[in-house]
Amino acid sequence: MKKTVYFILLSAATFLISCASNTTGIDAYTETLYKPSYASGFEIVGAEGRQSTLLKVFNPWQGAENTETTLFIVRNGEKIPAGFTGQVVKAGARRIVCLSSTYVAMLDALGQVDRVVGVSGRNYISNKYVTTHPEAVADIGFDGNIDYELLLAQRPDLVLLFGVSGASGMESKLLEMGIPFCYIGEYLEESPLGKAEWLVAIAEITDSREKGEAVFEPVPERYDALRAKVAAATSKHPKVMINTPYAGSWFMASTESYVARLIADAGGDYIYKKNTSNRSLPIDLEEAYMLTAQADMWLNAGSAASLGELKSQFPKFTNTRCVRNGAVYNCNKRLNVAGGNDYWESGGTARRRPARPDRDHAPGGTGRKRPGITLLPTPRIINGRYRRAKGRPACSSASHHTFQ
Repeated sequence: MKKTVYFILLSAATFLISCASNTTGIDAYTETLYKPSYASGFEIVGAEGRQSTLLKVFNPWQGAENTETTLFIVRNGEKIPAGFTGQVVKAGARRIVCLSSTYVAMLDALGQVDRVVGVSGRNYISNKYVTTHPEAVADIGFDGNIDYELLLAQRPDLVLLFGVSGASGMESKLLEMGIPFCYIGEYLEESPLGKAEWLVAIAEITDSREKGEAVFEPVPERYDALRAKVAAATSKHPKVMINTPYAGSWFMASTESYVARLIADAGGDYIYKKNTSNRSLPIDLEEAYMLTAQADMWLNAGSAASLGELKSQFPKFTNTRCVRNGAVYNCNKRLNVAGGNDYWESGGTARRRPARPDRDHAPGGTGRKRPGITLLPTPRIINGRYRRAKGRPACSSASHHTFQ
């Protein structure tokens, strides 16, 4: 009898020790595995003796303060940490739904676009795999009109989503359905390089962080080399106005945004200095007119494909200096037949675009053609020579078709 009791106690102790050895509290995940050099919105941490990792995402929507979302990425069958309340996914996610076309481009840069099984607005996406594999990539709809039954039918391992001025409206439904999700806040970064570095976060999810780091590694060097060329060639810094009204409001990016940094690195001077927050802010039409009247250059002029269209849409702006001088540029060089804009899709990824000296210009200087400073497709001048593809611009993350 004593031997039996002893055996039971020994077995129970062994079981408890085994469980303890396979379970680690969330507080143990303090070892920094990847600290971004440029991005401020994410970090990858681990725990001693564990292969699983924790992807931390900070302030993933405009206006967020001290907000953190977490994704526990399971490896080797390790247990979910005690006390963890975030999202959980197995490493090497194979079936991913992308709510922004930007995420599609990042997976493509990793050579993993075939993992995309669902998107929002397929017709407005430029990626060749997505457009040529409709049987493999479902269009689950847009915000406020998501086909959750179709989403569930894709058997997703993970949904990559974004927030605009708060948590995504999909969050509660995804929790109810038991579908893991992760916020990607690349559009909130203060530098173009920070925006591109989010590729590493997605690579961690697909269990290919080393590859993500390798793809991103040469980007800062190339970017800095181009920035140095512009600095050496640019003697003037033209004042730059951006955007047109969206949903009734003319949004202006913060001076701390990647847009302002991109303009500065390209030799320009972002004209709107009032917004120093972590979000884009609306201005009224009168203030927009005053800014445009003072600007030397106007970028991202909505859906207009010619100066004639722009003047008909905004007749009050016809006599502003940049319109009179034809210094209006748009980001519509790579539109698909539905009007989807690859500028917002793949522009911020780490994929290399060969320089086109005949098209790439620095905003300042003497007017000679120079390499541009951008990870994005170069905007083209609106001069009436181009025809606009029918349809509306594609949305990319929360930026939609305004610089934010």
